Amino acid sequence: MTQAVDVTGSAGPAGTAGTAGTAGSGGSRRDRLRAATIEEIIATARRLLVANGPEAVSLRAIAREMGMTAPGLYRYFGSHEELIRHVIAGIFTELGADIHQAIGAAVPPPPLSGESSDPIRAKLTAKMAAACREFRRWALNHKAEFALLFGVPLPGLDDRQRHDVAQECALAFAGTFFALFAELWQVAPFTVPAAGEIDAGLLDQLTRYRDGLGTDMPAGAMLTFLRCWTLLYGAVSMEVFGHMSFALEDPAPMFEFMLSDLASMVGLRYPPRR
Repeated sequence: MTQAVDVTGSAGPAGTAGTAGTAGSGGSRRDRLRAATIEEIIATARRLLVANGPEAVSLRAIAREMGMTAPGLYRYFGSHEELIRHVIAGIFTELGADIHQAIGAAVPPPPLSGESSDPIRAKLTAKMAAACREFRRWALNHKAEFALLFGVPLPGLDDRQRHDVAQECALAFAGTFFALFAELWQVAPFTVPAAGEIDAGLLDQLTRYRDGLGTDMPAGAMLTFLRCWTLLYGAVSMEVFGHMSFALEDPAPMFEFMLSDLASMVGLRYPPRR
């Protein structure tokens, strides 16, 4: 699926790639009407997804909602798969923008009385916590969309070699987290495993992953990045899919505890909320 955890577009965690067009953009009146119709089709598909699940997002159902014919939709999208990929692209764009906004608005809490303060690390910690909290908040408020992006792949959409609009937007979402990680590494470098401490097979994969991103970070930093994403994604997905209810009625304090583990991986000290 076009998941996001590889953090380069698959289940992982870049400007933002758009979807099919913007109704307010330039061009002729015909072009603007076409762009508006495309946006309406995507919005209708997403609404059906949220209300009734992925199986309800058929071209026939969308056409019925819009007062069109199913064949008429092929004037805008060549296939059901193409439409779903644009839905996915729009959701990734929205999620990435929300996280980027949360990072930009992050403000570190004032230090406690008598506590020494490192303003640079405090700001970085606040940005990390804001990004992670926003990812959780968005996921809990958009469970159907989260399942589409990060859950079981839909039939026909697990083509990881295909680079299209959905993949581009997944990369943009991933880039939001990676840019924050890169800033941490540049401004306040932290200890990572040396290459000789990493299993040879894993080291080879991490090296290819790093080279694909075009960064000169050591492979150990890539390993730490993936460990952080796995920890965050695991905590959020377990809560979204109800897999923490066997033990916790309210997983929020557990999430905050997880943030302290994540912070320690990148050389930060995450305090409880004040």
